[in-house]
Amino acid sequence: MSVETIPGTSPALRPRFQPPLVLSLALRELRGGLSGFYVFVACIALGVAVITAVGALGDALRSSFERQGETLLGGDATLARPHQRAGADERAWLESQGRVSETATVRAMARRPDGAEQVLVEVKGFDAAYPLVGRTVLGGGADLAVLAASPGLVAAEPIVLERLGLKVGDKIQLGTATVTLAALIEQEPDRISERISVGPRLLVPLATLTASGLADPGSLVSWRYALKLKDLPAGATKGLDTFRERVKAALPEGGFSIRDRRDPSPQVTKTLERLRQFLTLLGLTSLLIGGVGVANAVATYIDRRRRVIAAFKSLGASRTQIFGVHFAQVMMMAALGIGIGLAIGLAIPFLLSWLVGDALPIKADVTISVASLAIAAAYGLLVALLFTVWPLGRAEMVRAGVLFRDEVAPERVLPRPIIMAITAAAAALLVALAVAGAEAHTMAFYYCLAIGGVLAIFFALGAGITWVAARLRRPRIPEIALAIGNIAGPGGLARSVVLSLGTGLSLLVAVALVDRSIVHELTSRLPANSPSYFVLDLKRAELADFETLLHREFPTAHVNAAPMLRGRIIKLGDRPVEKVKARPEHAWVLSGDRGLSYADSVPEGSRVVEGQWWAPGYAGEPLVSFEREIAQGLGLTLGDTVTVNVLGRNVTARIANLRDVKWESLAINFVMVFSPNTLVSAPHNLLATVTLPADAPIGAEARLAQSIGRAFPAATAIRVKDAIAQFNLIFERIMTAVRAAGAVTLIAGALVLAGALATAQRRRIKQAVILKALGATRARILATHLVEYGLLALVTGVIAALIGGIAAYVTVWRVIDVEFVLSWAAIAEALGVALGLVVIFGGLGTWRVLQERPAQLLRNE
Repeated sequence: MSVETIPGTSPALRPRFQPPLVLSLALRELRGGLSGFYVFVACIALGVAVITAVGALGDALRSSFERQGETLLGGDATLARPHQRAGADERAWLESQGRVSETATVRAMARRPDGAEQVLVEVKGFDAAYPLVGRTVLGGGADLAVLAASPGLVAAEPIVLERLGLKVGDKIQLGTATVTLAALIEQEPDRISERISVGPRLLVPLATLTASGLADPGSLVSWRYALKLKDLPAGATKGLDTFRERVKAALPEGGFSIRDRRDPSPQVTKTLERLRQFLTLLGLTSLLIGGVGVANAVATYIDRRRRVIAAFKSLGASRTQIFGVHFAQVMMMAALGIGIGLAIGLAIPFLLSWLVGDALPIKADVTISVASLAIAAAYGLLVALLFTVWPLGRAEMVRAGVLFRDEVAPERVLPRPIIMAITAAAAALLVALAVAGAEAHTMAFYYCLAIGGVLAIFFALGAGITWVAARLRRPRIPEIALAIGNIAGPGGLARSVVLSLGTGLSLLVAVALVDRSIVHELTSRLPANSPSYFVLDLKRAELADFETLLHREFPTAHVNAAPMLRGRIIKLGDRPVEKVKARPEHAWVLSGDRGLSYADSVPEGSRVVEGQWWAPGYAGEPLVSFEREIAQGLGLTLGDTVTVNVLGRNVTARIANLRDVKWESLAINFVMVFSPNTLVSAPHNLLATVTLPADAPIGAEARLAQSIGRAFPAATAIRVKDAIAQFNLIFERIMTAVRAAGAVTLIAGALVLAGALATAQRRRIKQAVILKALGATRARILATHLVEYGLLALVTGVIAALIGGIAAYVTVWRVIDVEFVLSWAAIAEALGVALGLVVIFGGLGTWRVLQERPAQLLRNE
């Protein structure tokens, strides 16, 4: 409406355009409440709530890590390295820096004295100073200091006693030592900062660990030194950087990995950050799917206001004024949705902390981060702009005369160039925000492109279904003919149903198929000759006796053994690893210590693809063979040098060849295999694989494991099938969490579907009234609607299964590199979910349609 037409004001005194008037008209229009905007607000609120909750949880855990870092780490800083205990000079230097506590961790088998049962455990040896910070809580009021001063006494997690069928006070065999279970572990302050445990914890005094033979030279033991630095003020960080420099200067070839209390567990921190990014992208996906509902709500809102807009135009209102009034109203609704989403998102971390806070490894202090709130609000605002500006721009372009008849003959027009530019800018800013917040920028960019592409595909498919339905010959069955006519008619549901449910269902199908493919690969597609057991820490002098024992129990069994050490990559060429920019998927090789080996010949399951293997008995400069794909990810080629710290000594070797490794064969393989002259003199043990006959009875396998435990108490035998089963359990929990998170997108789709059905309800009521007036029964009208919903659900489910299957195939084939397995159960689930949602929401809408009285509606018309 032109400002000059507002009564009660003088044209000479009024400016041509007054923004406050646009705002006042917008507020006046909203006095009727949120009618028609419930889905709009819900869609925005859902996506913003997910992103806000993820950000708040991430901020809480990150700040808690920083605040509790000293306790979680066990001191101000820690130094750790594999195999080799700190020497006298190294220990003296460490003690000159402050108070020191020494611990050692190693994997081992805890056995009943009679050998009847055994369990894989993570043994942690500790000294009298442990822990420097925090408190270890033992059951029954036991004192850790008493335990430290009493060789032969150990504390264990309750599951150890449960699996061995023992109780406190009983004895167990640990390596070559017999020890007493003196207490149960209830709390261990620095557990989270150590390496991932493969079994329950056993706390033993260092003297006991040494006596057990588990920490003998060559064993895969990790030594760790926690320090409480002197002259370091509480909360100071500058001194930590100075300490790192002092370590490098004083112990240049110590091979220690250094951590400080600012980031007590980089692995956990990185995992949390990646989880945050993944869930944020899922929240963005739900926002984008909800954007369809936003666009539908705006289109319906404009449709209801045709006569008002026509009146505005007839009275001389400009396009800018019309756009401004409706844009202000829509942005107020968006602000309401963003506000609700922020409130719900902030409440979720507090709720989780209250419900499951005790189950977390750290106490999460929920804080309000302005940056996280701003990011979540920005996502909501950009999505609102992306999906509302275009339909609002189209409304202002339609002529007044067309607006009056648009319900019967809709006119297709494009918005002004400035409106299209704003829409494009919103999309670009949305992608930029998602990419900037991700660690893997390229992956986030492709993810955004993929989501946009999937939305475009489903939009086109919805339009295609409408086009096909309009050209199909109507069958003689009235219900089917009317259903097809509804799909093809103006305001049909095909676009809304396909677009709203398609993306969420595709994601769930893709996750389910990836899940099935990986589990199938691990369980059903193991090589026919895959090993039955991995045996760790077998001493070189014991190999002949080990083979003799094995062949006595199973004459046809096969043993394959290889040297195994652990070392940390220090340099690639002349570049320290801290300055190497590796691909994200290969950067793990540079963090922490890695398994190393040496061999005269190419290991089983490997194939040299570049360069030449060294000759037997080679005695020249140190050489190394590198796995090809990882070498490429690190930017390495033939002739480059790699410096590895092994047992406190830096070893530089030249890359002689690159190998393709068939990891799924489960043969003994390593990323780096050295020429024997490089490492043969270093103290080390063996890693062996044992392949038993395929028909070996379970009881015979159990007796073999017991025999190995009695004959080689320091060795650890891990059954391959048990390890895979444990991995499957963890993997299944992860995939369940991913599916639960992905279901948020389906909830967004359900909201959009509900809004689309509500939008179509007015037209459905008129159609039902006419059909009733012509003699149609309620049963026939209901059947017509159910046929329509069933057809749309079937088509949507099939298309979602197809797109989800393609996405899963690409992921499994190109990223994970396993064989794709088509699961009809996963596809059936998608079809069932689509059919259920459409029929439920559609059935509720049809029920309301059938309740309308024809006479009343016809009188109103």
